[in-house]
Amino acid sequence: MNVTDFYPIFLQSSKIVTDSRNVIPGSIFAGIRGEQFNGNSFVKQAFEKGAGYALIDDPDFAIDSRCILVPDTLKFLQDLARYHRRKFNIPVLAITGTNGKTTTKELIARVLSSSFKVHYTQGNLNNHIGVPLTLLAMPVGTEMAVIEMGANHPGEIDFLCRIAEPTHGLITNVGKAHLEGFGSFEGVVQTKTELYRYLDNRGGTVFINSGQEPLVQQAGTLKCEKISYGQNETDFYRSGNIKSNPMLSLQLLPALHTTQPEWQNLHTQLIGNYNADNVLAAACIGWYFGIDSRLIRESLESYTPQNNRSQLRKTHAHTLILDYYNANPTSMKVAIENFIQMEAGSKVLILGDMFELGSYTEAEHRSIVELLLEWKLKPVFLIGPEFCKAAGSAPSFTCFEKTEDFTTYLMEHPVPPSTILIKGSRGMKLEKVVDAFTA
Repeated sequence: MNVTDFYPIFLQSSKIVTDSRNVIPGSIFAGIRGEQFNGNSFVKQAFEKGAGYALIDDPDFAIDSRCILVPDTLKFLQDLARYHRRKFNIPVLAITGTNGKTTTKELIARVLSSSFKVHYTQGNLNNHIGVPLTLLAMPVGTEMAVIEMGANHPGEIDFLCRIAEPTHGLITNVGKAHLEGFGSFEGVVQTKTELYRYLDNRGGTVFINSGQEPLVQQAGTLKCEKISYGQNETDFYRSGNIKSNPMLSLQLLPALHTTQPEWQNLHTQLIGNYNADNVLAAACIGWYFGIDSRLIRESLESYTPQNNRSQLRKTHAHTLILDYYNANPTSMKVAIENFIQMEAGSKVLILGDMFELGSYTEAEHRSIVELLLEWKLKPVFLIGPEFCKAAGSAPSFTCFEKTEDFTTYLMEHPVPPSTILIKGSRGMKLEKVVDAFTA
């Protein structure tokens, strides 16, 4: 069966899922093969939970006529998503970047939703499976879509663009992340800016962070519409008077294309100056699409971060700054710098290893350790074999190979009332440290 013939079946379904545990009555289960599993083998469980149909690419698992055999389930899913997306003649905004793309996506969706029916990526479904699922969940009546795109190897952003076919795009920033897959920082830049080149070839619109010199350089030759945001007088939308103690506050100004612009004071529920660009991007896009400045401000001020991204949590004794959803050298540095600038009595720094750095692993962990030594921060707890190796015998740090070792240490050496930054990669499972502080 081809995509065109299958589309009416899709429209009658409740949704498409790739995990049999998420099946609801009337949904379509897509059995996708992975490195460690064969999704086709879960067809029986999917039907038991009420799936109406199953897409499979292995005839050995065809139970009955409800199983629709296709050459490649994943490719079929991607083609179906593209077909569905083409039914909508609406602005589709793609967001990528090294840091802040999920927060920026949430902020943009919040602003746009004040005036439009917006469909946007849930959680971080931003890869070759997540993007198609996001598009396929787009309901009739959607007026705008905001699609997050992640990448860890060259060509991936261009591939996702050919599925989502965005009309507008934004790259939050570029930094040192997923170096194992990209090979170098230049590889990061070239991959992220695949979004620029896709939109340029199709007469789209790009929103450019004017404070990111690599992005400004890459955008220099683009012939499509370019809208800049930053702190320059020539920017379409700009910010100023940025403060964070710990909550971010700033001023916003639509500098161009408006008469008698006025600065707006904005008080967010986000932590860290590094979130200023994310807030500014959302305000810029809202203004570009004609949303009233009052609605923009109210939308941004009402947003509360989730998923351990720059979250503030208070216990009976401590103020915890949770930022362990992900970590890379760039985000680690700015988080520490912001922490240093915060006004607080006693401060404690807890850092976990950074993942997916490949051959750069040792050098990048050593670089963070050298910065900590330069800034003379105390006390600092380092968790993970890479940070332990980088710290060596430096007396300034207390090191632990495993997160569990540190939580055991905390039971015998409780930390006095402090403001505490907890930062590291998800794989370090630093939520166990939070549990130790909140128990």
